[in-house]
Formats: sequence, C-alpha cells, structure tokens
Amino acid sequence: MSTPTRRSLREQAASVGMPASPRDAPAPSGSTRGKRRGVGRVLADILLWVAAIAGVVCMVLVVLALTANITLIMFRTGSMSPTIPAGSVAVVQEVAASEIEVGDVVTVDRVGDLPVTHRVTSISPGASDAERVLTMRGDANAGDDPYPYTVQTVRVVLFSVPGIASAIVAMGNPYVLGGLTIAATALVVWAFWPRSSTARRRGVPEEPG
Repeated sequence: MSTPTRRSLREQAASVGMPASPRDAPAPSGSTRGKRRGVGRVLADILLWVAAIAGVVCMVLVVLALTANITLIMFRTGSMSPTIPAGSVAVVQEVAASEIEVGDVVTVDRVGDLPVTHRVTSISPGASDAERVLTMRGDANAGDDPYPYTVQTVRVVLFSVPGIASAIVAMGNPYVLGGLTIAATALVVWAFWPRSSTARRRGVPEEPG
C-alpha cells in the first residue's frame, strides 16, 4: 500500500471541496475583531505613555519647587501682552532682589492683594543691602505702575506657555480630578488585564464565552 503524499492529500481535499491544509483554510471570522483589539491595545499603550510622561513632569515640578524654588503662575489679564498674553502660564524662580536687572520680568507679592508680574524699568537701593526698590511696568501699559515696590526677594519669569491656564485651572476641579483618576485606573486595568494562556500561545484573540 502506497503512503499518501502531500500532493495526493491536496487533490483529495480539493475533490470534496475541503481545504488541504490549515494554510489553505479561510481566515477565521475573529481575525477582524483581533485587528480591532490590536489597534485598541496600541492606543492604550500610547495613552499609558502619555500618562507616564505627565506623571514624570509633575514629579520634576515638585522636585524643582522644593530644591530650586521654581513654581508656576497664571496670567489672568493682558497687562504683559504681547510678550505674555492672558491665559498663559509662566515658570518662575524665586531669587534675591539683588540679582534682578532692568528689563527682567518679575512677580512681586503684595500684602492684601494679588501678586503683580511686570517688567522692571528701574532699580534703586533699599534700606538694607538685601533690599531693592523696583519700578515696574506692564508691556501693554503706557506708564509705570503707580507706586514702586520695596522687596528683598522676587520671582523672576524664566519662560511662559500661552493658552494653557484654563486647562490647569480645570485640573483643580474635584470632578475633573475624579474623572481623570477613574479613567486612568480603568486604562491601567484594561491594559494589564491577563489574557488566556492559550490565546497568548496561539496569538489569537479571545472569543466571548
């Protein structure tokens, strides 16, 4: 008795309308679903990376705030336009007033009022070596501020990013924070939820039971 060859098996299968081998079989109906799941997993990985980067940025800001006195301030008015338009967020660093030069943009704290961030137009000595009397003006204003500021420390603007103040304000909303926390938790759980070992070995998506 002759041993059936691969060719003879193919011919027999073709005669009865059956695929001769798994390679000739039509693609399973779940392949499209598997592709969709693959795209979803890629998107989830991208979102996880974005969340991780955002977390690293937050940690870096905390470290800078503790070690280098670097913080953020938001601009609600346009007194520094067009250099720093309303809605911008600036990164500022607290420094001694003796380090300030004419032309710097600094934030000065005021007792009983909001801080003011304007450009320094003149500097005079104060009552002590550490003290300075600053005259300031907003870039959008026609004249200097109505009175000088006597300071020992100020916050100098390092750089600013326009248009993100509203997003940062929204982050302080408890409902927004709660929603982001729930969404991030769901994303992490979905991304790392274990799949069946059989599906992992075969490289096929799981089918609903």
